[in-house]
Amino acid sequence: MFLALLTLLIALLISGVAAYYSIIGLIAIFSAAIVPIAIMGCVLEVGKLVSAAWLYHNWDSKYVPRILKLYLTFAVVVLMFITSMGIFGFLSKAHIEQTTISSDNTLQITILEDEISREYLNIKRAEKTLTLLDTALERYVELGAISKGLNARKEQESEREILNADIKNSSNTINGLEKEKSNLAIEQVKLEAEVGPIKYIAELVYGTSNQELLEKAVRLVIIIIVFVFDPLAVLLVIAANISLHKANMSKRNKINKRRGKINSTTNVEQHRGYRKVIVTKDGVSQTRYE
Repeated sequence: MFLALLTLLIALLISGVAAYYSIIGLIAIFSAAIVPIAIMGCVLEVGKLVSAAWLYHNWDSKYVPRILKLYLTFAVVVLMFITSMGIFGFLSKAHIEQTTISSDNTLQITILEDEISREYLNIKRAEKTLTLLDTALERYVELGAISKGLNARKEQESEREILNADIKNSSNTINGLEKEKSNLAIEQVKLEAEVGPIKYIAELVYGTSNQELLEKAVRLVIIIIVFVFDPLAVLLVIAANISLHKANMSKRNKINKRRGKINSTTNVEQHRGYRKVIVTKDGVSQTRYE
């Protein structure tokens, strides 16, 4: 009995988690109707489990039309497919969001690198201009016109201040951009570490890893999860019903053994070409046709 109840509990937990993921996935597909999709998903999930349990208990019943059993079986299979489709949408959405964040970081890092390159170019131009100014002063010294060189030096002071200020501003800007780039690079490494396991799966399955193979590996993992998620919940519900039924029968047999007898009656009804035999044991009736 404990194993039967444990099986039923696990089946309900798996089914509940599957329904949660499925509803989120379906909401991502039909985002304009969040509340109706959530209500529909919950009701259909409960209906699926009840239908599976009802089919198990009434599959051999002669009073249930075959078309009803066929339709309920079809409905359970279709609902399992819908739940699996929702789970696929949920996991796919999570993967897309992760890869989108990773791509955005890469783009930002590229933009920062371009800005840093421009600042370095500004510094190079300013230093080149200062070098030209120094060369002009050295020319005065070579010609022996030192006084003229000193006057030229004074005339260059404002221009030199502007150039040195530009170099200093560009250097400060580069330091800030480098820090920002470093932070983005750290985040990028963390994102790549999160994607790391799927790279190993891609290399294990395909022998190598690139963007296309990574996407294929992700789809393969999602499909494997989908195939064992909701079907496992439904089959565990049926298994729990089987175990509970066996546990109840065993309990009845033990009670009857303690009493030392089994109350049993058999009724036979004659029909055209066959007999209807109804065997009743301790209030439990079984019908067979001969």
